[in-house]
Amino acid sequence: MAKPVYKRVLLKISGEALAGDKHAGLDFEMISNVCDVIKECLDMGVQVGLVVGGGNFWRGAKNSGGKMERTRADHMGMLATVMNCLAVADVCEQKGIPVRVQTAIEMRAIAEPYIRGRAIRHLEEGRVVIFGAGTGNPYFSTDTAAVLRAAEINADVILLAKNVDGVYTADPVKDPAAVKYDTISYDEVLAQHLMVMDTTATSLSMDNHIPVLLFALKDPRNIIRALCGENVGTIVKE
Repeated sequence: MAKPVYKRVLLKISGEALAGDKHAGLDFEMISNVCDVIKECLDMGVQVGLVVGGGNFWRGAKNSGGKMERTRADHMGMLATVMNCLAVADVCEQKGIPVRVQTAIEMRAIAEPYIRGRAIRHLEEGRVVIFGAGTGNPYFSTDTAAVLRAAEINADVILLAKNVDGVYTADPVKDPAAVKYDTISYDEVLAQHLMVMDTTATSLSMDNHIPVLLFALKDPRNIIRALCGENVGTIVKE
């Protein structure tokens, strides 16, 4: 068995990826496959923190179309992420994976409040920690939340599992001539306005020297390949 090159990772999964081919709501077969891979990560001795997006239910200001106050629309997006966190946690528990959900906005009846020291202790004890409600602030994406949590828990890498298989010179859907990068620097991502993450998240990862590995979740085993240093997707680093 290949050995992991990272000890502690922050895995970011988009809400759309959890919806699978349904494109909305939850695809429990996809979630089950992801949880199987997470269990394998734990068995390899890797500590896993997880941030989940909410785009399969609600994407804040984008879905409100300017018809809602931005802060309230973003709060709805945070609640969407918590629904996804609870679904993933439930499937994890069904598979015997020890898991804790922590939320940036307190909702004690259903999750722990986010406390950095407690999160790190959970990770050290072999539990998966799922971070919900983004950063707890409007105007910040769950990509930014992923980088923030990665910095706080001292993660070795951010594994960005999305619906695309890497970073391209242009949108591969619109431009068939687009070329995929194997490696690219933060500066190049920002200079070329490449949509790996939003600029706030990219700048935060650059400032904290955290590499970001973007790959497609369509095959959840890409998570294992990424952990073991195989060439999947695109790595963004200094």
